[in-house]
Amino acid sequence: MVRAKTHYVCSECGGTSPKWSGQCPHCSAWNTLQEQAIEAARGSPAAHRFAPLAATQGVQWLDAVVAAEVPRFPTGAEEFDRVLGGGLVPGSVVLIGGDPGIGKSTLLLQALAHLSQSLPVLYVSGEESAAQVALRARRLGLDGSKVPLLPEIGLERIVAGIESASPKVVVVDSIQTLYTEQLSSAPGSVAQVRDCAAQLTRLAKQTGVTIVMIGHVTKEGTLAGPRVLEHMVDTVLYFEGDTHSSFRLVRAFKNRFGAVNELGVFAMTDRGLRGVSNPSALFLSQHDRQVSGSCVLATQEGTRPLLVEVQALVDTAHVPNPRRLSVGLEPARLAMLLAVLHRHAGIACFDQDVFVNAVGGVKIGEPAADLAVLLAIVSSLKNRPLPQGLAVFGEVGLAGEIRPSPRGLERLREAAKLGFSKVIAPRANVPKKPIEGLEVVAVERIDAALAAAW
Repeated sequence: MVRAKTHYVCSECGGTSPKWSGQCPHCSAWNTLQEQAIEAARGSPAAHRFAPLAATQGVQWLDAVVAAEVPRFPTGAEEFDRVLGGGLVPGSVVLIGGDPGIGKSTLLLQALAHLSQSLPVLYVSGEESAAQVALRARRLGLDGSKVPLLPEIGLERIVAGIESASPKVVVVDSIQTLYTEQLSSAPGSVAQVRDCAAQLTRLAKQTGVTIVMIGHVTKEGTLAGPRVLEHMVDTVLYFEGDTHSSFRLVRAFKNRFGAVNELGVFAMTDRGLRGVSNPSALFLSQHDRQVSGSCVLATQEGTRPLLVEVQALVDTAHVPNPRRLSVGLEPARLAMLLAVLHRHAGIACFDQDVFVNAVGGVKIGEPAADLAVLLAIVSSLKNRPLPQGLAVFGEVGLAGEIRPSPRGLERLREAAKLGFSKVIAPRANVPKKPIEGLEVVAVERIDAALAAAW
């Protein structure tokens, strides 16, 4: 095969160079030159690499376009289907990232074994040999009689295998191991990852096959490779949680066919990943007695309400600069909340070390956790436990007001379902009809919330 011509493009200024060098000759930036293929002229042998995703039909009126709902492919894992928005969509491209050994290959092998009972599938393994994949399938107790396996890293041979096998769902493990003969750079480089992902995405859109790609992550926890990789695909999923824990969290950061920030909870067993039907029980500690510094938050992850325990520890600082540490919550908001607590409630923590943690390894990014964080901090500072059966939610503004949170009714119903008897909530989230067995206390200011808690 004739190798396509390439040049090197600076990611900072966009300047091009015929060969790689450590410093860009145009803007003098270091280590910014990345290999890219030169677009071939129309009609040349390499022109097919730049073919459009679909046949050009000219300008059309939007309401004249025929767009019918297509049935999804259920994966057999209810939690995985929830994160995807109901299952895999034909012709879509899904990218799953996570730390090494967290369960990406295990989850997809389980899903593929279930789909193979009703659909033609294909498992492309670029990291493991055929024997290694077979041993893992037997260890998980999966039926692999209908799961064809292709251990290959050459993109051209993978595309030929997909076209000959005509599967409906393809799993590529992983995108960083693939390479195309059109480029001279090594597998895993920015150019190789971008070009391989672009060609697989084009194949999915043209043929209607669903492609699920596994992606490596960097030491910072982001997907390795160019940022454009996440823009190409339809869905981006991340594995969260501690690899040393038996629980795994899968969160949707991008989904063109479902809700963003949807969360799926799994338990790692000797038979693979199993969905957790009541995830709120994972994030609530069972204390023998009431303890200070603990507050239950009614949060919302995608379309699912969850109850999460927020813990705080306030201790006398023994250094000139007190420490502020937040795990599972936004660190930047902690300093802001402490300032609001001092200004509008008269409670100072300037000489205290403050540590805040969300139990269970869940990451909470919504501002509705503000009120729970402040109540947990005050409880730890004064060594006064909050009343048993109390849950809270609400965003705290810089003026000390308690702002409403979205989907407040669903949070309240989840608290009532799990046996909580009292919820402190923003006044705008109080339901018009009372919820049986649940007392909802409406607050508008932080000082009123502190008074209502005790």
